[in-house]
Amino acid sequence: MLDKRELLAQLPRLRGARVLIVGDLVLDHYVIGTVGRISPEAPVPVVHVREERHLLGGAGNVARNVVSLGGEAVVVGVCGRDADGERMNRLLRDSGVVAHTVCDAERPTIRKTRVVAQNQQVVRVDYERTHDLSEATQDQVFDFLRAEAPGCGVVIVSDYGKGLVTARFMQRLHQLLDALPARPKVYVDPKVRNFELYKGVDILTPNTKEAAEGAGVPLDDRLSVLRAGARIFRKLGCANLLITLGPEGMALFESPDSVLHIPTAARKVFDVTGAGDTVIAALGLATAAGLDLATACVVANVAAGIVVGEVGTAAATLEQVDQGLRAEGAIDLERWFGAGE
Repeated sequence: MLDKRELLAQLPRLRGARVLIVGDLVLDHYVIGTVGRISPEAPVPVVHVREERHLLGGAGNVARNVVSLGGEAVVVGVCGRDADGERMNRLLRDSGVVAHTVCDAERPTIRKTRVVAQNQQVVRVDYERTHDLSEATQDQVFDFLRAEAPGCGVVIVSDYGKGLVTARFMQRLHQLLDALPARPKVYVDPKVRNFELYKGVDILTPNTKEAAEGAGVPLDDRLSVLRAGARIFRKLGCANLLITLGPEGMALFESPDSVLHIPTAARKVFDVTGAGDTVIAALGLATAAGLDLATACVVANVAAGIVVGEVGTAAATLEQVDQGLRAEGAIDLERWFGAGE
């Protein structure tokens, strides 16, 4: 059982801790309205637009969550030389994020437009080009990373599979960090098709679907979670693995054979968009602030439970996490043994 009073006493340490985020910057565009009829042109709903929102997605949303939780976020990424890129940079500045964006005229800013009616997503439209970055663009990204990494204890790689994270990128990142006097930890929010690229990272944070695909086994009970986690753990040689299990909480693999289960903190679930961003942001910030990994996972779990109760990409505040922890009963962490592999 975790000592809740001790955890609450440690929460203020998150304020001012510094985290470096590198990854795919995404502009989340929400078109929100109501549906009252079906179109006469085709069997599709007609959405009467009431509101539009532009929010940070991808690596930008990770950075926004770090700031919302009281930390200092530095983000490095790529956007287009276009109006969406200007909006992205403005949102980053307005969110209090220290942003280093490389503008690439050959790649439009990634935008995901979601049409939402009656709290239901009707359709999503993606604007993107996902070919690998040019060597020149990657060089600019690493110029920023080289300048910022020495002052950060944690580097979060937010991989949305949009062309920034490649084998060459990960090789260069490890070389850069290995050369530092104090090597930052590397945390990765993964994309399944890139699993092979994450060998040797400090922690990987797949959700249930990603873990099942990455391990090649379905996850439908405790034993299957243990088997899948052990398989990923051994395959990638990561120091730790955190599988987020939705309503079942989280499974923290400290080794292939020893797993700590953190029960869910969610009270209601409206929208899971961005929940993974919140998990890795809170996890990275808490460990950068000096909290141990298990305690940091509890903080991340509570923060994720807050954001899934909101529609659209949301960010939890440190005050909300404090209140959420106080509202929780005893925090029982269960030890799972035996991966069956």
